[in-house]
Amino acid sequence: MESTIYNQSGKETGSVKLPESVFNTKLNSNMVHEVLISMRSNARVSIAHTKGRSEVRGGGKKPWRQKGTGRARHGSSRSPIWRGGGVTFGPTKEKDYKKKINKKVKAKALFMLLSAKLRDGEILFLDNLNIDEAKTKNAKAILENLSTISGFEELRTKRKNTVYIYTADKDSNVKRSFNNFGNVATSSVNSMNPIDVASYKYLIITNPEKSVTFLENKIKNTTSYKLQATS
Repeated sequence: MESTIYNQSGKETGSVKLPESVFNTKLNSNMVHEVLISMRSNARVSIAHTKGRSEVRGGGKKPWRQKGTGRARHGSSRSPIWRGGGVTFGPTKEKDYKKKINKKVKAKALFMLLSAKLRDGEILFLDNLNIDEAKTKNAKAILENLSTISGFEELRTKRKNTVYIYTADKDSNVKRSFNNFGNVATSSVNSMNPIDVASYKYLIITNPEKSVTFLENKIKNTTSYKLQATS
């Protein structure tokens, strides 16, 4: 299978051969869902924390003597039934939300999403992305040019999560130029992951031959297909 390559002026410059193992993978929605949920859980940080009776300050002295007062017996004001005491079964920052994701399953989920986007005409291959001077106006001009390509008109009108630009190598000028766009994200292709691919409508992949080769090799270095999730 092949796809057209464009330049940053929006003109066709050739074609790239795409491996079917990456861009023609049958969608398994359950697998993709498991991977996305697991990745979001791994990114979750435990912030909410309530103090138990052992963490509350004070309360070391017995409030009153055990007998003779006519009141219920108490040993500490840190008890959860006292105002200002500890909290019973409250959230704690020690809770671990991490889930294990098998590397090969994660790569498969990424390929499924890439295949779906390619079928929907939402992946654009650029021969290169050259920005000599890191300025927002240069990035805007490139988006204007690319929006003239059929199927990518929303590049200049969509307000949220429009496009994720993947460069074959790290490029500080590209990153700085697009940094002021709230609906555009950039990174190198080795940072591509299922969450970003699923979150943005369009993908722009530069230097297709090198980028596609990297993606194709992504799954060859792993050995197991099984996805295990632990809470």
